[in-house]
Amino acid sequence: MSSDQNTNSAAAGSTQARRMSSIRRRLSGAWLRHRLGGLFGRTLFLLLLVPVLILGTLEWRELGTVRLKTERRIEAERNTDGKITQLNYTAKLPESEQTITVGLLPEMSVFLIAVGGLFLLRLILLFALALPSYNADLKEILKPLDELAKKADELSRLEFGENKYQRIENAISQLEADESSRLSLGDRDLLGIEAAINNLLVRIRESNRQQARFVNDASHELRTPIAVISGYADMLARWGKDDEKVLDEAISAIRTESARMKHLVEQLLFLARGDAGRTQLAKEPVKPDELMREAYEESVMIDEKHIYRFSPGLPETTLEADPGLLKQAVRILLDNAAKYTKEGDEILLSTGLKDGRPYLQVQDTGIGMAEADVPHMFERFYRADEARSFEGTGLGLSIAKWIVDKHGGYFEITSREEIGTRIRIVL
Repeated sequence: MSSDQNTNSAAAGSTQARRMSSIRRRLSGAWLRHRLGGLFGRTLFLLLLVPVLILGTLEWRELGTVRLKTERRIEAERNTDGKITQLNYTAKLPESEQTITVGLLPEMSVFLIAVGGLFLLRLILLFALALPSYNADLKEILKPLDELAKKADELSRLEFGENKYQRIENAISQLEADESSRLSLGDRDLLGIEAAINNLLVRIRESNRQQARFVNDASHELRTPIAVISGYADMLARWGKDDEKVLDEAISAIRTESARMKHLVEQLLFLARGDAGRTQLAKEPVKPDELMREAYEESVMIDEKHIYRFSPGLPETTLEADPGLLKQAVRILLDNAAKYTKEGDEILLSTGLKDGRPYLQVQDTGIGMAEADVPHMFERFYRADEARSFEGTGLGLSIAKWIVDKHGGYFEITSREEIGTRIRIVL
């Protein structure tokens, strides 16, 4: 880095520090102007209100009434030198000769002195106590920003020449491809860059491991139906043409495995399109109760082996969502609930509010999950040991999570083995 660039960086850091000081002064000045304005306003209001109340009370006591059309005037009495010795307030009812005249000067002098003294006292307290206290609080609030500005100033003063760029480039070029290699620059000034690059390497390697695991798992899941189809196709070629029993068995197995493979491929394509950003949400106003009622009615119609119940809790609530994708996420939860719940047992659907946010809930009385399995349940192809005896691909909950994430929501899971699972989509 050239000397001009270093000078510019130092100037930028110093400017940042001065800017923080300027921000603090502006905030303090705005607060002081607000408090002074309030103090002047209240004092002026007091100067107007109290005399009006006093004179109104006098009129009521002497004239028996207070009217807008009453003739009022204030006259000054002067001595031979022209100095005012008294202020007389006169009020007269227009329809009668009833009149009151009151001298104001002594009482008004005492009142003005009292108000002025109170105003000065509050002004002194404002500058002597309130303003220093506010500035101390403001300094404490802005302390993190001040420290950030100081750090920026320090960084801007570091000598960051061409040799440091060369050192970074050489260290990166010498990195090994193995999982344990880390970048080491051996320069105190470059510790931040070293840590950032090493963290990036950790994330890249973890992403590569997940991608490799995903490909291996997908290959494994596809290998089974392909092997079954291939085996039955060979059996048909050898004996199925003449044996109806073998023919029926082969056709049934091929249909089942084809449907399973089609479902798996569709799920893989959905996740691949989502990861590539090609799946767009078509948001519109959606009523959670109506969406869950539709899912409930469909479940009752297609699954007669379980008892479904629905408890609506958001009759007036509407949210912006993609109804098709959101319903797909609910259907995934319902399919899992039906899969792991004994025939004749209940599956409960409900809606409600969680910290002011609407939620969709599916609760079953199935096999439940171990506590150690809950953090992994949304991982692709992950299946708990208890779930491996049930049919499934291990992708459904990953798709549901993708949908809920795209809606800015999250899941709440409560599960106990042999008791059941409650999954709540909070939107």
